[in-house]
Amino acid sequence: MKPEELKAALDAGQPVKLIDVRSPAEYAEVHIDGSHLVPLSRLNADAVKATDAHAEACVLVCRSGRRAEQARRKLAAAGGVKLHVLEGGVDAWTDADYPVHRGKAAISLERQVRIAAGFLVLAGVVGGTSIHPGFFGLSAFVGAGLMFAGITDWCGMALLIGRMPWNQRAATS
Repeated sequence: MKPEELKAALDAGQPVKLIDVRSPAEYAEVHIDGSHLVPLSRLNADAVKATDAHAEACVLVCRSGRRAEQARRKLAAAGGVKLHVLEGGVDAWTDADYPVHRGKAAISLERQVRIAAGFLVLAGVVGGTSIHPGFFGLSAFVGAGLMFAGITDWCGMALLIGRMPWNQRAATS
């Protein structure tokens, strides 16, 4: 669903359920008014049903649309119907100048993954050069993980970092 289609549906008063599947920290930074936080790591069909049983459609939202598409596939496999993904996510919504709730800025999950991966690769190279060649394996492992994430669109490091305490701060609408 395109941002302008969602905006028109909301303006027309259609019963649309907005589920934001990002981390609590990302949600607290910026989210679409009226959306409900159900992080991808905790997403299940029952959690989505509990947010609003009267909605005609459910629109899944994340920063860019990738995690929302993962959520759509997961919910569709569990029998979810009338599931839509907001094309371009919150980024496209804010680019269109539609209303959002803004809170305290946070480092995005994607950026945290890049920082952690870069640190681990650097640590592997420094350790392999100065301590023992076995440390080069760390760099190879991280590189293989990044390739796997790019090919499958599933990132274990993102799931792990998303569960860190700094990404679990309470989010309020």
